[in-house]
Amino acid sequence: MSLDADLLADRRRLRRRLTLWRALAIFALFGALALVAGIREPSTVLTGGAHVLRLPVSGFISDDRRVMQAIDRAAKDDSVRAVIVAIDSPGGSMAGGEALHGALARLAERKPVIAVMGGTAASAGYMAALPAHRVFARDSTVTGSIGVLLQSFDLSELLERAGVRAQVIASGPLKDQPSLFRPLTEEGRAALDRVVGDLHAQFVDMVASGRRMEPAQARALADGRVFTGRQALAVGLIDAIGGEREARAWLAAERQVSEGLPIRDAQIGGSAERLISRVTEGMMKSLLSEWLGVDAPRALWQPSR
Repeated sequence: MSLDADLLADRRRLRRRLTLWRALAIFALFGALALVAGIREPSTVLTGGAHVLRLPVSGFISDDRRVMQAIDRAAKDDSVRAVIVAIDSPGGSMAGGEALHGALARLAERKPVIAVMGGTAASAGYMAALPAHRVFARDSTVTGSIGVLLQSFDLSELLERAGVRAQVIASGPLKDQPSLFRPLTEEGRAALDRVVGDLHAQFVDMVASGRRMEPAQARALADGRVFTGRQALAVGLIDAIGGEREARAWLAAERQVSEGLPIRDAQIGGSAERLISRVTEGMMKSLLSEWLGVDAPRALWQPSR
């Protein structure tokens, strides 16, 4: 190896060390700034004049404190003239759906709330649409799935074949129901049926109240089946076929919310959390670029649309 090659290799190693330490120092600095910024929660979701807020509800719905805080801030923000809940979710936990439903119901007492369904708005995703003053879906949206599901596995036969025997000490006969190590007992199945039945009744009550239906009518639709948007419109689970443009037109005609107002996305989480996320992404991009010796693949860092 030539002397020039050795010097080049040394320079590259030194450059990598400096880049690493520089990135760590920047991260520490921004972390400290973010900590200071995070002491006070922002009083508004977004600033900069009157606007319509878009609240995305996607993926698995859980009891996410950050989402609830964003909804509560929107309710108090005078610059938010209306909220469009953009739903694209196959569902989630019953507790998560209940929490989101409650937060949106409180919001709907103070602001016009419109639900716009994307490709999927099922189970807890449909539950999130129920507090809205108007619900839109596409013809091909998959929605409904009004029901509650509890699943478990019984591995007792498989474990027996493998020569494995589970030893369980429980305080009562229902404490280990359901169990991976033995089949459900009749007593255990009956107890779980009662739990699922009560949760299902809560969901049906939300549908009956939100869609202004008789309980019997809501119960007839709550057998777990899914509907297309057109089918859901025919049975009264949604109000109209359309998307965000139709939602804006309805807001203008019925709630005097001008179509000229800008739409802004809700910022989930505090300013500190968002700052750390941006800094971390920039650091990782810089480090990857330095260690690979090339620009980081653009696709790795392109924001999702």
